[in-house]
Amino acid sequence: MKPRPQQLRLALVVAAVLLLAGGSLGYVLHARHRDRPAQQAHADGSFRLDRPGFYFRDSATGLVARGSGSPEGSRVTGGPACDRFYAAGERALCLRSLPGIPARTQALVLDRQLREVRRTTVPGIPNRARVSASGRLLSWTTFATGDSYATSSFSTRTSILDLSTGYLIKSMEEIPLTLDGARYHAPDVNYWGVTFARDDNRFYATVSTKGRTHLVEGDLRNWTVTALRENAECPSLSPDNTRIAFKKKVSDDPAAPWRLYVLDLATMREHPLSEPHSVDDQAAWLDDATVAYALPGGEGSDGRDGSDGRASDIWAVPADGTGAPRLLMPGASSPVAVR
Repeated sequence: MKPRPQQLRLALVVAAVLLLAGGSLGYVLHARHRDRPAQQAHADGSFRLDRPGFYFRDSATGLVARGSGSPEGSRVTGGPACDRFYAAGERALCLRSLPGIPARTQALVLDRQLREVRRTTVPGIPNRARVSASGRLLSWTTFATGDSYATSSFSTRTSILDLSTGYLIKSMEEIPLTLDGARYHAPDVNYWGVTFARDDNRFYATVSTKGRTHLVEGDLRNWTVTALRENAECPSLSPDNTRIAFKKKVSDDPAAPWRLYVLDLATMREHPLSEPHSVDDQAAWLDDATVAYALPGGEGSDGRDGSDGRASDIWAVPADGTGAPRLLMPGASSPVAVR
């Protein structure tokens, strides 16, 4: 006896529901498995930012680690799972990709014991993370679309969080921008790569519009952002607040467009650093004389270190333009000197 059409339709619906349920269960289990290293790291409590030192994201595990600052030295792994990491003062910032589509990023604010203080979920792929020297101000950038600054088909979203008030600037585009001496409005404005001054008010960042990039200075109390000069991306303010390390576009070759420079804020004079390779990273100052950054080429990565998906190593170079680059930590990214 042949099944009726209604019975066939019912059987197909039941099969589809069972298939979707199985897929959802598998997705949930995968998500839980992916988050397990971070949960274990927080539960363990043995890894903390309890001493000055060199911290970074370990490529092989995806966990925050502490190193001796030399490639031959030891590394201690056991911090939270992060795609981008930074720490200063009494706070740390961990950016973590969330599973699923569309892409989302979890911004976790942590204390020195790496316990969670605050959690925010924003759209996009983790890209840049910074904390002010006091730990009061935090900023993160995500790729809303695209995943590389080497192309024009990308869009970023940059937020600033003030922990003293709890106020979150969801997008820096909310702050009025002055460009070439006049208020500026354009639908293609993108911000990224914030770095904070010691006064917890001024900051520097990159703004892109009409195919050009600008170094901008922000003032939170006066609610203004002002462009200072062209062709300066991913600024990083030195500990003494006198210089900015940044990447400058020196070529139209998408494979190697940038070179690391340092800008003196008093004279507005710049000089190249001795690193000959193209650096697509927001450099980090280890001290007032040394700049660290990630370069593709590391082994044992999970593929989330570089903006191009390749693994990376951390290198260091003198900030005055002399000397030569030296390998600081293989298979690592997100360098930060915790003081």
